[in-house]
Amino acid sequence: MAERALTEKLIAYDTSAPEGIRLAAGFVKGWLEARDIEARQIDVRGLPVTIAEVGPADGTTVLLHGHLDVVPGRPGQFEPRVDGERLFGRGAYDMKGALAAMLLALNDMRDTAEVRIRLAVVPDEESEEEAERGSDQLVREGFVGDFVITGEPTDLHVGVEAKGVLAARLEVSGRAAHGATPWLGENAILKALDVFAAIESLPFAQQSSELFDRPSINLGRILGGDALNKVPDTCVIDVDIRYLPEQDPAAILDEIRELPGAAVISTFARPPASVDQDSVFVRTLCDAAAPHLGDEALSVGRDGASDAVSFLRAGIPAVEFGPVGAGHHGPEEWVSIPSLAGYRKALIDFTAGLPARLSGEVG
Repeated sequence: MAERALTEKLIAYDTSAPEGIRLAAGFVKGWLEARDIEARQIDVRGLPVTIAEVGPADGTTVLLHGHLDVVPGRPGQFEPRVDGERLFGRGAYDMKGALAAMLLALNDMRDTAEVRIRLAVVPDEESEEEAERGSDQLVREGFVGDFVITGEPTDLHVGVEAKGVLAARLEVSGRAAHGATPWLGENAILKALDVFAAIESLPFAQQSSELFDRPSINLGRILGGDALNKVPDTCVIDVDIRYLPEQDPAAILDEIRELPGAAVISTFARPPASVDQDSVFVRTLCDAAAPHLGDEALSVGRDGASDAVSFLRAGIPAVEFGPVGAGHHGPEEWVSIPSLAGYRKALIDFTAGLPARLSGEVG
């Protein structure tokens, strides 16, 4: 029950806002120190990145990587509740359940003699910040490893690819008129909806790859209109595109810019993540996860973006691997309580089995 109790404690912090993040990070640091695991915090944009490690300094190093921040939720979502084997709450699946299991696994492995295990907890995985991110700060500080596991939702499969992010803000122009005579104007909000529909029909949106059926395209924000009784003459939309690892974001932008009636005024981008499915680290992790699935653990692609790219850009192999659940970012987010124990055990078994696999003693 330790996984459930610790996950519930983390869910209760509203980490969609800076103050909640600071409080939760303080709790995590205190939890580690109460178990005689030295922890410290480094700063990124005024928010704490919590780091700790156990094991020999000269051993193969595995970095367990998680995030405390969540997207905004309804007030009741920060009050964890249990229904059968499901634990509900904002962040239960993405990714406070995984983080709780990582904390417990780190404590379990505190006396490891062959592998150094590091833990890093960032405050801004869900952030739209492009340049100064917590995971990038870890790389700059040298708090990395030979292999990184970030605990994003994967249902106990190993995520070897993640889509890239291309967020584009588009301005759509119309013509103002009195709200009583809308036929005399050109409604920019309605035009913006047509522009979004056109984006969904562009050639890039129809492409697929080995691990993904299609890119993901979402209309995340729409800002338009300044008076009830006026036909809006300007509308701004924010379009969130998660593109395939094989696609070129510049080419996607070129397709969007060809659409009539809209202008791209700003963009935000993060590259896709991809790691060798046949690496000894990936194969060892798959083998450690398999008993908890009742089947072979597969290498899979994730539709969401990943902070793993911070490490991949530095030449460090990194995957996503998390417990079973559903509904992340939605109103009924949950994580499987039994899978948290399985996830914790898989992390321990992976670390214990790694030295023999790396030395070639086990195929």
